Amino acid sequence: MKSPVKNHVGAIFIHVKDMNRAIAFYSALLGLPKKDTAHEGTIYDLPVSGGSGIILDANKGIVAKQDAKPLFFFDTNDIYQSYDYVKSINAEIFSEIEEHGDISFFNFRDSEGNLLMICEDKRKI
Repeated sequence: MKSPVKNHVGAIFIHVKDMNRAIAFYSALLGLPKKDTAHEGTIYDLPVSGGSGIILDANKGIVAKQDAKPLFFFDTNDIYQSYDYVKSINAEIFSEIEEHGDISFFNFRDSEGNLLMICEDKRKI
């Protein structure tokens, strides 16, 4: 089976404790205008130009150790096919597929134990 996971890092996560403080800091650092948060104020997409995105993530509702937060995500156009593929290469599935409107994702561990994510954004398809 050919991999449905795109050879592109969609975004990196910066895990934050205080979303408003982090938005102010990164907006000032990168010279960006502030905009609204998503997912009940837990996610903030920094509008970067080109390349991979940067997401501020407050990790609300995640009760886990620090290493239980994904480092970044890979894009896919088919979350279910990607899930099956990741299972077929014997990667450890850390969390099942979650769907939030146009966004679907799941987390898995790579061969070295790093937590990663695969994400489908139907707005980009």
